[in-house]
Amino acid sequence: MSSEATLSSTSKVQVAADIVTEFLEVAIHCILHHRDLYPAGVFETRKKYNVPVQMCLHPDVIQYITNILESIKLLLEAQEVNRVGLVILDSKQTPIERFVFEIAYPSLLSGFGCDILLTELEQSLRAFLLKINVCDALLKPLPQDVSWVIHIHTSDSAMLRLEEKQILKNFPWIEAEEKQKTMSNSSLVPMKTVNSDIVKMQLFVEESSLKRKLDT
Repeated sequence: MSSEATLSSTSKVQVAADIVTEFLEVAIHCILHHRDLYPAGVFETRKKYNVPVQMCLHPDVIQYITNILESIKLLLEAQEVNRVGLVILDSKQTPIERFVFEIAYPSLLSGFGCDILLTELEQSLRAFLLKINVCDALLKPLPQDVSWVIHIHTSDSAMLRLEEKQILKNFPWIEAEEKQKTMSNSSLVPMKTVNSDIVKMQLFVEESSLKRKLDT
């Protein structure tokens, strides 16, 4: 009986990791589109959670995001990542905008796998994507010549274990530069929150006052 309980618990964590990873993939693509980080012509309209979404078709971008998500999924399965950030940098590699996904791990209930919970979560993630789809109306325009990078927040021990995985041989993670971590005089734009028995997640955006100066 104990082995069955362990398997059930592990399976639930893996399902939660699959759901969050799949959502983050779509969310990252949508942010790249709505913040005009690539030309509109390299995106294709698809549907996720019955919401029209924009997915980038550029092979290098797809591969980069895939490599990122493979690493994040391993950390999610171990419940060792609490924040994923898409950081937009100016030409001096200074952060001017940051989309932050804060992730918490609720106690997984016995009814985790029921259709009602999964349907409710799908509706919540649908609301996330709808909010991202209008983020350009909530945020100030970006300057020209920007780039982006993904930051994950985890422990040193988790990263050491992650680096031992075969998956990271050709995709090493490095500690973020201090100047990319901090954002001076930033304002916070709350976007969306979901609290379910499967996952708890919050999305907000930090905007640097430097972006406002660059835009003037």
